[in-house]
Amino acid sequence: MRGTWARRAAAMLAAFGVAATLTVAGSSAATATQGYCGISWGSLPKTAAPTETAALTNVRGGRHQCWDRLVIDIRSPGADGFNVRYVDEVTEDGSGAVVPLRGGAKLQVVAIAPAYDSAGNPTYTPANRRELVNVAGWDTFRQVAWAGSFEGQTTIGLGVRARLPFRVFVLDGPGSGSRIVVDVAHRWS
Repeated sequence: MRGTWARRAAAMLAAFGVAATLTVAGSSAATATQGYCGISWGSLPKTAAPTETAALTNVRGGRHQCWDRLVIDIRSPGADGFNVRYVDEVTEDGSGAVVPLRGGAKLQVVAIAPAYDSAGNPTYTPANRRELVNVAGWDTFRQVAWAGSFEGQTTIGLGVRARLPFRVFVLDGPGSGSRIVVDVAHRWS
């Protein structure tokens, strides 16, 4: 009887060990697929056609454990158009002049949202066109610069440390507005 119980206990422990190994292996495989901090974004262009447009009202940033974040505030909750991509040079809207940016790579962030109202009055006037957000000491961002607002869209140059994975999405708020969010990972997986 004692031998039977010992064999059953050994079999159960062995089975548990196999199940635990499979669970750990499965978790590792999922982590490997998602990469650093679960990030699987890539660095190809991200675009969304606008369903509604509204005026841009603010540009701000934030730091997170795994990425740096750029936030573009829009006056209306339905504004959602954007085009974000890595480029050799970011250029000013209208003039085509190059916007100098610090960093090893440059993201051109186009919000389908003018920085002026229907009467042409500015809705966002940066205090310093070369430094929209103070990113000194950040992991990924090196500079956030104004590239202009022309013909219903606004362009922002984002200098980053290197060509890194990024994502872009739209959120409702704050208040009755919306915001376009650009996250750039601190590193590849």
